Amino acid sequence: MSCGKPHETDCREVLAEVYLYLDLECAEERRSLIRYHLDECGPCLREYGIEQEVRALVARCCGNETAPDKLRERLRVRLTELVVFEASESRELAE
Repeated sequence: MSCGKPHETDCREVLAEVYLYLDLECAEERRSLIRYHLDECGPCLREYGIEQEVRALVARCCGNETAPDKLRERLRVRLTELVVFEASESRELAE
């Protein structure tokens, strides 16, 4: 997904890392870049808001359980693949 406007940090990169951002698992410098992007990009902010709500729902339903590291990594890889696929598909439709 991309809003079509130029940003310092590309929308696809931000959305691919939103879970790392939410989990406080990225470096502070990267967190600052993502936060800045979310503050200026409405479409990504809306996507982030949805992701934040899903995380809150999962936390309420699952308590304080933590997913195994291998599962978390597989999910991150799959989400990154989906973001790249959706971005490619959007570009093809625009052409």
